[in-house]
Amino acid sequence: MTWTLMIHGGCGAMRPATLSPDAEERARSGLEAALDAGAAVLSSGGSALDAVEVAARVLEDDPAFNAGRGSVLTTDGRCELDAAIMDGRDRRAGAVAGMTTTRAPISAARAALEHSPHVLLTYAGADAFAREQGLEQVENGFFITAERQAQLDKVMAAGGKFDTDIKYGTIGAVAVDSAGHVAAATSTGGLTAKRWGRIGDSPLIGAGTYADDRAAAVSATGLGEAFIRAVGAHQLAMRMMIGGESLQAALDAVLADVVALGGNGGLIAVAPSGEAAWGFTTPGMYRARADTDGREVHVFGE
Repeated sequence: MTWTLMIHGGCGAMRPATLSPDAEERARSGLEAALDAGAAVLSSGGSALDAVEVAARVLEDDPAFNAGRGSVLTTDGRCELDAAIMDGRDRRAGAVAGMTTTRAPISAARAALEHSPHVLLTYAGADAFAREQGLEQVENGFFITAERQAQLDKVMAAGGKFDTDIKYGTIGAVAVDSAGHVAAATSTGGLTAKRWGRIGDSPLIGAGTYADDRAAAVSATGLGEAFIRAVGAHQLAMRMMIGGESLQAALDAVLADVVALGGNGGLIAVAPSGEAAWGFTTPGMYRARADTDGREVHVFGE
């Protein structure tokens, strides 16, 4: 019986000439660790939903990525965390946005899926719900690293304008288990120097996260505003269901739509058949895949 797990750690201006060997090694090690966690679930007959949650939690705890610990900072110098998870079996979904004290946002999203009548919980209410569910709470400073503080300082010194060499460090995981069910999870700290309670595509079902056993499981990374306007993750699934497109063709078409809207980004996706695809419109994307035949890990456009 076969299974497939795909993960991403964000896309952006990563090139061999600009990314330090240490940063590359930390990213590769983080992706390997997440593959280990998710693959352990799937290889033992576990569900795609469990696999994407545990893989995402590993990446959230890794400061090399913009999710959980190591998230980027808002203009007022704190982390606001977003996450979503979706089960392709029945399209149940849970999502959280603007969290500031819950260590594992993806597990809060899973709790919302299983124990809340609502899909999307936000800000103080999302953290309060997570506390009620017994999820670990931390001070906001736990998420902040020196690297992310320096990135904020650079952006603010430039008048609050985004760096043209931006890296979208959102993390995500998609999987199909041995029963042919798919699931998706996405988690992020958003954009450096975001303001006014900005929320991107990651916690929005159908924009940055989507899973449907009739089509595919999808996780996005990139300029969230463009993926929201494109309804990117859902569009990919509908291109398959209604348009009859292959997984890769649908993924490529969504990325072209995102570019047409002035954005950039990347996607990973798996189908219940076990077919898997990824793509990105930036120089690089942290990405990896594991299945019953082996694994692969990539950073640049190779």
